[in-house]
Amino acid sequence: MKTKIFIGILTICLVASVSAQQKKNWLIPEKNNDRAYWTTLLYKMAAPVLSNMSEGKLSEKMQLELSPSWDGRDKKVSYMECFGRLMSGLAPWLSLPDDNTPEGKQRKQLREWALKSYAQAVDPESPDYLLWRKEGQPLVDAAFLANSFLRAPEQLWKPLDDVTKKRYIAEFQQLRRINPPYTNWLLFSAMVETFLMTADAQYDSYRITSALRKIDEWYVGDGWYSDGEHFAFDYYNSYVIQPMYVEVLEELVKKKLARPAQLETAKKRMQRYGAILERFISPEGSFPVFGRSMTYRLGVFQPLALLALKKELPEELSEGQVRSALTSAMKRMFSVDGNFNTGGFLQLGFAGHQPGIADSYTNNGSLYLTSLIFLPLGLPADHSFWTSPAKEWTQKKAWNGKEFPKDHAVGY
Repeated sequence: MKTKIFIGILTICLVASVSAQQKKNWLIPEKNNDRAYWTTLLYKMAAPVLSNMSEGKLSEKMQLELSPSWDGRDKKVSYMECFGRLMSGLAPWLSLPDDNTPEGKQRKQLREWALKSYAQAVDPESPDYLLWRKEGQPLVDAAFLANSFLRAPEQLWKPLDDVTKKRYIAEFQQLRRINPPYTNWLLFSAMVETFLMTADAQYDSYRITSALRKIDEWYVGDGWYSDGEHFAFDYYNSYVIQPMYVEVLEELVKKKLARPAQLETAKKRMQRYGAILERFISPEGSFPVFGRSMTYRLGVFQPLALLALKKELPEELSEGQVRSALTSAMKRMFSVDGNFNTGGFLQLGFAGHQPGIADSYTNNGSLYLTSLIFLPLGLPADHSFWTSPAKEWTQKKAWNGKEFPKDHAVGY
């Protein structure tokens, strides 16, 4: 009798355990686990931001966290950083058509929230009207918002009502009050003006062409640009320089305002830099932590993610290899406790809660730059990036005693 009772209790426990695990992994099908992991993580990241902002409650509900060495700027910059950076990474996924899959339902919900949030962001009567007209920081995150519109114009820009569109154009144009320093900030002005050009609004061509000229002058070789006159060993080639330089050039080439050869050279440089980023990922999914702004977490891999989205990965990198490498980095980082606070918002840190590494300009809105690793979600689930077999990446091959490709510098 005792044996039967024990077996019964054990069975109930096992069923409960399986049910809990199934609930935890309810979006993960038997195949294509990588994509399900990516979409689940991105939804977890985006939902608290967009669900609240769509109702004008982001500034009320977001549990704001400022750097211990905060530089004293208006803390309201945090909400614009949070929204702009998130949408830049989220946009390609939201560009996919609706479907009735669990992923499709999440995507549709996020898009609906996003469109309402875009309106809140420029409505002077909204509690979530962003800090457009104070400080210099809005230029940075206006560029990420402009980038989101360029990455999904049909789904995120065109559906906006005329009043909201006019408000964005006015807010973008008034940012000319800010003179960007001679650093990667030149590209923020260029991105904003490039979007205005594509929206058939008045734009400042000099802010575009002068930025592109300086970036090209700052190329130091082997896929790296300096961030201004002096080279700094950090990840700003990832966070800003490589992607924005290429995406601005793409729009100019479409308008026949830049030479295709200039764009091709920029892409080759980004491919080389993307190959270096892939080699940074260790067999265990960790990667080197150096330079400022490491709280931007997985934003380090934006160029590699963008190359995958554009189907322009360098020849030596297979899709299955890149997907596996990026997934390993995601899992390594987000398996650590403390990345999110009790409200579901990101916390200061790199892997977990580490406020001491935050720079003086960092708040937890800044951290949503990590969403830029998710750009390949703009490729449909049946694309080869998602369906190709998982493959070992370079460092995993090397440290497992397998053949791996030699590395060498490039001359362009």
